[in-house]
Amino acid sequence: MSEEEKMSLEDLGELRQDMERLEAELLKGRRINPNLYVEYDVKRGLRDSAGKGVLTGLTEISDVSGYELVGGRQIPAEGSLYYQGVNVREIVAGLNGRRFGFEETVYLLLFGRMPNQEELESFLNVLFAMQELSGRFVRDVVMKASSANIMNAMQRCILTLYTYDADAEDISVGNVLRQCLELIAKLPLLAVYSYHSYRHFRKDDTLLIRNPQKGLSFAENILLMLRPDGKYTELEAKVLDIALILHAEHGGGNNSTFTTHVVTSSGTDTYSSVAASIGSLKGPRHGGANLKVENMFADIKAHVSDWADEEEVAAYLKKILSKEAFDGSGLIYGMGHAVYTLSDPREVILKKFAQALAEEKGRQAEFALYELTESLAGRLVMEHRKLFKNVCANVDFYSGFVYSMLGIPQELFTPMFAIARMPGWSAHRLEELLNAGKIIRPAYKYVGTHTDFVPMEERD
Repeated sequence: MSEEEKMSLEDLGELRQDMERLEAELLKGRRINPNLYVEYDVKRGLRDSAGKGVLTGLTEISDVSGYELVGGRQIPAEGSLYYQGVNVREIVAGLNGRRFGFEETVYLLLFGRMPNQEELESFLNVLFAMQELSGRFVRDVVMKASSANIMNAMQRCILTLYTYDADAEDISVGNVLRQCLELIAKLPLLAVYSYHSYRHFRKDDTLLIRNPQKGLSFAENILLMLRPDGKYTELEAKVLDIALILHAEHGGGNNSTFTTHVVTSSGTDTYSSVAASIGSLKGPRHGGANLKVENMFADIKAHVSDWADEEEVAAYLKKILSKEAFDGSGLIYGMGHAVYTLSDPREVILKKFAQALAEEKGRQAEFALYELTESLAGRLVMEHRKLFKNVCANVDFYSGFVYSMLGIPQELFTPMFAIARMPGWSAHRLEELLNAGKIIRPAYKYVGTHTDFVPMEERD
């Protein structure tokens, strides 16, 4: 080893020590006393003492309900989700044999009503025209600096699209609508192409870039572009379409949509707003939850010998709750929701399609394990945490299982959520621009102490 190489190793060692000292300094006395949140009545996480979100705005885009008002009291009820006043259950049921509904849902969220046939056909033509990504963009942006995290890759691509837009800073409603429609149309391509780029440059797989086809739904084109042979069954495309519908919107208070409102209120451009929302959705407490569920079930399958044995499954779930198994968090992922009490309507709908897909794929035993776990977990969580509020499964409980049956790789689980949620973010961005006027700026209570400035020569 040369003297120069030795010196670089010594420098590296010193740098590591310096960083450790800085970390120790950062952590020194920085924990805020949690009792102060109660003392100053601070709604930590913008939630009240019961865990319900505090009101920070008004919206007409969607309604999330888990209670009924009876005699002035909130009584737990089966969950309901409305898009622009239309019940999601009715949207799914109202397809009436037609295979796909995500595109109609996009129209509904943006314009406040369902399109007629002529309007839908015109809208589909607009979306398809906007799907195109130039070969230059794919080569110079998507393929460069590939990332193992596709959400980060999508953020980079979206921010780069800003430079391709002559009116990127124009936040007039018409221009923002055009930008949102383009991003809704392009996001599936950005996600799938970024995944193929990652597999090619990081895993030495064959590079696959296939253009979407006009006349196919979003769900069909995703499967077409993702799979090497481009083939899929009608049920596979139908189930993915349903998953996209169910993830398209969920009120203004969820983390990524609230991010949309906050960032939009500053007056910034559409690309920055969407990139910020994707950054929020990327977190494991939000969009990454379905991957946590899948990893948890992989652990359960590995440690439970008889998946149909209720006592054995319950015993292992108790270990998870006691932080003795899986990731030590004490959480049964996919269980519980901030609003829904008795049921999450998205989970109820998706579960039926998950069962149908499991039968087509010969994975009934796995579905039965999910169903058994769901039947046990709510009660076990309530008993372990001494809760009186019912704990139901949320949409993440089955969505990862659905994606796995569709052959969607885990790297694309959260990007699929982003693709689906882009219409909701768009609707909220437009709503904020149309109705706001003030930048969103909540307050933080200062609980530190004021100290005198100390000159350099007098510091310890």
